[in-house]
Formats: sequence, C-alpha cells, structure tokens
Amino acid sequence: MAAQLSRERTRDQEIAQTVFQEVSNEQQEEQCSFILIEKLEQAGISSGDIKRLKEAGFNTVERIAHAMKSEIASVKGISEQKADKLLYEAMKLVPMGFTTAYEVHERRSELIQIRTGS
Repeated sequence: MAAQLSRERTRDQEIAQTVFQEVSNEQQEEQCSFILIEKLEQAGISSGDIKRLKEAGFNTVERIAHAMKSEIASVKGISEQKADKLLYEAMKLVPMGFTTAYEVHERRSELIQIRTGS
C-alpha cells in the first residue's frame, strides 16, 4: 500500500513537472519580441534560402512579414513564387492583425519605469 502511494506521488510529481515545463516554454515564447528567421525552416523553407535572406539583411520573421514581395524577390536566388511562400509562412507566424488601444494600454502598463530623480 505504501509503495503504491509512493509510486502515485512520484507519477503526480512527474506530471506536474512536465506541465510546469510546458507552461514555462510557452511563456518564454510569448515574451520573446522577435522570431529568428531559422524558424521558417520548420515551415519548409530551405536552409540555403534562409542563408541568402540573412546575407541580404532579413534576420527575423517579422522583417520578412513586413517587407514587400518585390523586396524579397530582389534577393539573389529568391523567385517570385518563393517570395510568395516566404510572405505566406511569415505572416502565419507573425500576428499582423489589428490591436486595440486598450490592448496597447494594457501592455504599456506592464512596463517598468525607472525614476532618475532629475
């Protein structure tokens, strides 16, 4: 009986630890203010294309999502079709929607202000 209770406690602790790690990982992803371009590799973009984009100054997914298609297509080795795919995949990762003033106010209220005394 005691051995069974011990196993159940151990199992419960393992489950709690797993849940804690998942929540921590999600919070870290939410707190990050940018997404590195390497994340597009998971969406089917080749590493060679990512290297070309980095050499051209596209280091984040946000930079690609906010760029014009012609700007992306001007990178050597990136065709119009690849530019379309890059924009599509980048816009799936970057929230491009409308933000209300209330949401902006809520985020700004979380900022820490340091008083300098002057």
